[in-house]
Amino acid sequence: MKKLVYIMLFLPLLCLGQMETNGTIKAELVTKFELNYLLQKPNNNKDLKPLIIFLHGSGEKGTDLEKLKIHGPLKYAKTHELDAYILAPQCPENKYWESEELYLLIQKVLAENKIDKSRIYLTGLSMGAWGSWNLAFAHPELFAALVPIAGFVDRVPMVENCKISTIPIRIFHGLQDDIVDANYSIAIFNKLRGCNKDIKLQLFDDANHDSWTRVYDNPAIYEWMLMQKK
Repeated sequence: MKKLVYIMLFLPLLCLGQMETNGTIKAELVTKFELNYLLQKPNNNKDLKPLIIFLHGSGEKGTDLEKLKIHGPLKYAKTHELDAYILAPQCPENKYWESEELYLLIQKVLAENKIDKSRIYLTGLSMGAWGSWNLAFAHPELFAALVPIAGFVDRVPMVENCKISTIPIRIFHGLQDDIVDANYSIAIFNKLRGCNKDIKLQLFDDANHDSWTRVYDNPAIYEWMLMQKK
């Protein structure tokens, strides 16, 4: 018994003798990525024209660019003329939208085309709405309007809500949505309306997850976007 007591008293003294060292690591992280995209140009692109950026949902991931015409502005442009560039990137199958990848793509498109940088509009549906929220918060200086539809909202937009207080925003969501709860859109709207004077939320009583078809098929949303200017 005496030996056991002696060992227990000695252990704390050993802990006090632990060594501490300082260190530094220097490294460079290089991330490679590839994004395919469609860019539709206006008939007259000799003058500066606005840019509409569309982020699709999870169902359009992959390598088939024709999927980008199923919903959204490129679908609308099949039967209606839009005097604007439409940029639609395609998210790879095993990924989600990455804000910095999208930012680099946008910079590439701006450098190669005659685009009015005061009239860049961002919109997306479902996963694309989530990506639109994140991209707008990562680079709020870029956008003259934001239109997220049926989207999940991450923690950063909820916490840093007033970071995009100067961007006109139109949010849409279906109250019957059983994929992405409409409360996400309601919550971010309530956060933003205290500091953003040009924000509206429209909830569709009868819509499930697809609340975007009625929005993108209606010329009103494009007319509103194209009137916005930074």
